[in-house]
Amino acid sequence: MKRVLFICSGNSARSQMAEALLGLLGTGKYEAYSAGTQVAPEVNPLALEVLRERGADVRKLHTKKVTIFVDQSFDLVVTVCDKARQVCPFFPNAKRMEHWSIDDPAMFEGSDDEKLQKFRETRNEIERLVKERILESATFR
Repeated sequence: MKRVLFICSGNSARSQMAEALLGLLGTGKYEAYSAGTQVAPEVNPLALEVLRERGADVRKLHTKKVTIFVDQSFDLVVTVCDKARQVCPFFPNAKRMEHWSIDDPAMFEGSDDEKLQKFRETRNEIERLVKERILESATFR
């Protein structure tokens, strides 16, 4: 089973979505984890809502600090935001590191419906990347 860690700054939206979506789409082949360089107090409720819409199990999602994973072995470590990439610690036991530059949907300003739509768009972008860069990638299988 391949182990994948997704990292963003607060571990409240993007990395949580990536963890849940890889868990949903890569069942039985991947262990997905997420963490933040700084830890938000909770997973963003809009991230949880759009993951539930997709059928992802969100019951075990909670925020975690990246330092708890540094000495663990991973097949792939992915930073999903530019800020996390800049301050991400070194992972000596990672076989591969990758960066996906994804805008933070929590920073979007608009009505509640517009914010929810932004989270859906981010979820869809992350799902596409999970499929293309992990599930369908000949270099990662």
